[in-house]
Amino acid sequence: MRSADMVATPNSLSTKAFGFVGDLFIGAYILSVLDRVVVPTLADYVAFPLSPAHAIAYIVFAILFASTSLLMGVSLSAAFVRKTLPDGISRKILTHIGYFLLSISIIAGWIITDVSPIEFFSGKGLAGAGRIFGALVTPEFDIIGQALATMVETIYTALMATLIAVPISFLLSFPAARNLMDGSRPKRLIYSSLRVVLNVSRSMEPIIWAIVFSVWVGIGPFAGMLALVVHTIASLTKQYSEQIEDVDSGPIEAISATGANSIQTIWFAIVPQCVIPFLSFTIYRWDINVRMATIIGFVGGGGIGTLLIQYQGLAKFHEVGTLIIVITFVVWILDVFSARIREALK
Repeated sequence: MRSADMVATPNSLSTKAFGFVGDLFIGAYILSVLDRVVVPTLADYVAFPLSPAHAIAYIVFAILFASTSLLMGVSLSAAFVRKTLPDGISRKILTHIGYFLLSISIIAGWIITDVSPIEFFSGKGLAGAGRIFGALVTPEFDIIGQALATMVETIYTALMATLIAVPISFLLSFPAARNLMDGSRPKRLIYSSLRVVLNVSRSMEPIIWAIVFSVWVGIGPFAGMLALVVHTIASLTKQYSEQIEDVDSGPIEAISATGANSIQTIWFAIVPQCVIPFLSFTIYRWDINVRMATIIGFVGGGGIGTLLIQYQGLAKFHEVGTLIIVITFVVWILDVFSARIREALK
């Protein structure tokens, strides 16, 4: 039996283990949110500083919560792993736990983000917003040449990042596909290790990578391009590998029956089924990279984002309005262009 099947079995040991570990985090989350955010705000007092006693209390509560959930058969994490809910009273209890988690998360989010409709609709705030929007709709076109030059830099930053990332993503997508690496133990180890690296790389947003590469190679479009390359490789590899996992197994079995090796099977049975989706993913990713290239300019990634943050810092909102018009127009053109290409590939 495969490991994936073991996880999906309702009463398997692995399911219970995953459920217990997940419920540990849920229990610690519930107590920490109530203790640090909700109760202090509702009772109007400042939460006590964290101490070893707090940590012990969280651990004890988490263990009690996870143990009780597991014994009663109402483990939210186990239900998530199984992708099914239990029947009867356990289903109702599990549903109430889910609603409770959602409720305290919304309350905590409201408190932490300091949501204030009064401030949003205050006269002073609306007046300030009016001044900014007024400046944005009356742009300063004297900087249009500078804006277009930096926008071209942004477009080519995204283009080069995509072109460099595509062949690397293509090669990595095959060992990252479960259906191709579900044989021997070394294959599963390679698959799991690669997936971990890709998940970590993808979880770090391009703006974080841009900060890293700005220190590494210096501020400018090269740092921005490298940041986009790393994130694009992680994202495209995931999309490519998932497409490989969804291919029809018929051609694979037919090619393998002729005595073809693994490379020949991939090239003649899998690649032809994936070419069009791969192209579609690539074009869409370039579209995304153009938008991201604008944002990473805020932290030294070059392009029009750097110019935008400079004028915004100087409160020159008429110039900011010009840059926004250029960004919106170019992104709109590229979006239409990429959408037409993706439609033609279908």
